[in-house]
Amino acid sequence: MSQVLVLVDHRDGVVTKGTLELLTKARELGEAAAVFCGAGVEAARAALAEYGAATVYVAADPVVDQHPVGPTVAVLADLVAQHGPAAVLVVASAEGREVAGRLAVRLGSGVITDAVGLSADLVCDQQVFGGSTLVKSAVSRGTPVIAVRPNSWPAEPSAVTPTEIPVDVAPAAADTLATVVDRVREAGGDRPDLADATIVVSGGRGLGGPDGFTLIEGLADRLGAAVGASRAATDAGWYPHVNQVGQTGRTVSPQLYLAVGISGAIQHRAGMQTSKTIVAVNKDREAPIFELADFGIVGDLFDVVPQLVAELDKRSG
Repeated sequence: MSQVLVLVDHRDGVVTKGTLELLTKARELGEAAAVFCGAGVEAARAALAEYGAATVYVAADPVVDQHPVGPTVAVLADLVAQHGPAAVLVVASAEGREVAGRLAVRLGSGVITDAVGLSADLVCDQQVFGGSTLVKSAVSRGTPVIAVRPNSWPAEPSAVTPTEIPVDVAPAAADTLATVVDRVREAGGDRPDLADATIVVSGGRGLGGPDGFTLIEGLADRLGAAVGASRAATDAGWYPHVNQVGQTGRTVSPQLYLAVGISGAIQHRAGMQTSKTIVAVNKDREAPIFELADFGIVGDLFDVVPQLVAELDKRSG
């Protein structure tokens, strides 16, 4: 059975949910083999074992953290050359997509980014034309390199006892031309990250100003959700750009997406339309978001959202 390499996306050793989803799929395709680059594998071991990583390749050399992307690509390229895996899977984060592209060039292989589905014969479901069309794509040459959106399928545990194998990092000179000189971590709250969240509540121009996001945050906190925003809201300075959902912002695919006061322009839809269930609240019954929504509420969000919050409070009490 061929290995399927999964690049571990982690934050100081804490494995992201997107990686656990990839390990779940890798077990269906062959033998799941996790590739952990950088420091912190001690914190990751339990999660990798729980989700079925039969082999864990560990590249702990400090050079991985000192230089972005390049050394990680070198590690993956060496593993592909040594083991001939059926595919390489990465989380479709900003860094993951860059790793995928560089690795594919180095291997002379095809690459697919932003996959939202993957079959046993490595045929991917992929969105094109700003998310307006869903196509099936497959790599026709070399080892497939596939970047998958988080929340494209559920993460399911299947505990094993992994074999851990240390690997040497031998980056080329070109892999170390960029050096990390400092890291500044933004203070995070208790809400989940947009990329990993199973529920996202997003607000748009209909909120009328930054104060309107107080409603969004209150609803999100009651649902254990992440907070998103439309481009119009972030461009107006109502909410941080890091929370922008859309073609030029973050791409999300949660189990539940609530669009509040968002008209649903194609730019926004491209970033969220693979959500499993979409609920829209807008006073304009002709808003494009209703074409996409599974459930739509035509009404004033300043009436609808407080009622929803009150109902959630009643049920939780």
